[in-house]
Amino acid sequence: MPAPYPYGETVVRLRRDPSPGRDPRGQPLPGTLTETPITGCVVTPRAETPQVGGEQQQARDTVIVGWTVYAPPGTDVVTTDRVRIRGQVCEITGQPGDWGRNPYTGMAGPVQFAADRVTG
Repeated sequence: MPAPYPYGETVVRLRRDPSPGRDPRGQPLPGTLTETPITGCVVTPRAETPQVGGEQQQARDTVIVGWTVYAPPGTDVVTTDRVRIRGQVCEITGQPGDWGRNPYTGMAGPVQFAADRVTG
């Protein structure tokens, strides 16, 4: 079966394994980081929109705060993952959603998730 988005881009999932133990001060050690490329994604900018009406709306520009990603059907993404999109590391915001089956075509739909840029 061909990829659902043959001209989509590659997003890299960053997932850490569980902590292998603790350091001498009792702090958890980070687990091994696994990078998994997810090909054929549609990536769209997600904006922070100003409040509707009045002076605040007129004086503000739209600010891109992250991305909405439509990944191929069956993509394994959870809220504790991070992703690299266009060279930027982002956190998954909220629960990824599976669109299920398209009622018109019968084909499996995408897995959609929001990704916010990591700052600090």
